[in-house]
Amino acid sequence: MALDGMTDETLPRQAMRAEFLDAETEAELARAWRDNRDERALHRLVTAYMRLAISMASKFRRYGAPMNDLIQEASLGLMKAADKFDPDRGVRFSTYAVWWIKASIQEFVMRNWSMVRTGSTSSQKALFFNMRRVQAQLSREAAQEGETLDPIQLRQRVAEVIGVPVADVEMMEGRLSGSDFSLNATQSSDEEGREWVETLEDDGANPEDAVAESHDGNTMKVWLGEAMQTLTDRERYIVTERRLIDDPRTLESLGEELGLSKERIRQLEAQAFGKMRKSLETHQVEVQSFFV
Repeated sequence: MALDGMTDETLPRQAMRAEFLDAETEAELARAWRDNRDERALHRLVTAYMRLAISMASKFRRYGAPMNDLIQEASLGLMKAADKFDPDRGVRFSTYAVWWIKASIQEFVMRNWSMVRTGSTSSQKALFFNMRRVQAQLSREAAQEGETLDPIQLRQRVAEVIGVPVADVEMMEGRLSGSDFSLNATQSSDEEGREWVETLEDDGANPEDAVAESHDGNTMKVWLGEAMQTLTDRERYIVTERRLIDDPRTLESLGEELGLSKERIRQLEAQAFGKMRKSLETHQVEVQSFFV
């Protein structure tokens, strides 16, 4: 196995000392494993990207899982990525591996969230990891327009954005509500005890993520451009004005410009996201990041 000899304690240290691979070396190692099942090539490829796996694992500590377990799941995702990676597609391994690492960690977190299984389908995963953020965003947008969303309206809009039935949103709300607690609560009865919010990991980009994003930015732009080409002119304009400019337009302002109601603009936006999601999924892209 590619990770033989690494323990929970030594894995992070060895990962930090691992080499950085250039594109040519990376492709040679991937081909050696794919074509000849060269385990030394696999070990070298996986070890070089354990930094990325550990970095991604650290971002899920807030869900309560032990860090060692998260790293192990991240490494399993990295191994799956190495086994399925096709170096002839012209994409760096880091870009491809991110999807598999994240999927492996997310499945582990959901399996261990509670005694009641939270879910494992793609829609349930999207809800579990994005629902709170989408709810907050929709509430902010409504407040900016002078609206107040009741719980039913909020569930309906969350379902539209994430692309799931309203019933799934209601079910996930119930499953997540039992695990919520105040992040401002102290960790002990001592008045000087730290608040839980102080233990959250910084979401800022680390050097490994920044390098990977910079290197593969052009490829991602091409894929997003392909997804945009599946839209009608009106859908493309709405997506651009709502999501791809520095000062996004409101539903109301777009409706006034196009002679449509706010609800119709929302429907066209959701329809456009559905088309783009299908296009991006052909590249195994984590599509929720484009629509949230």
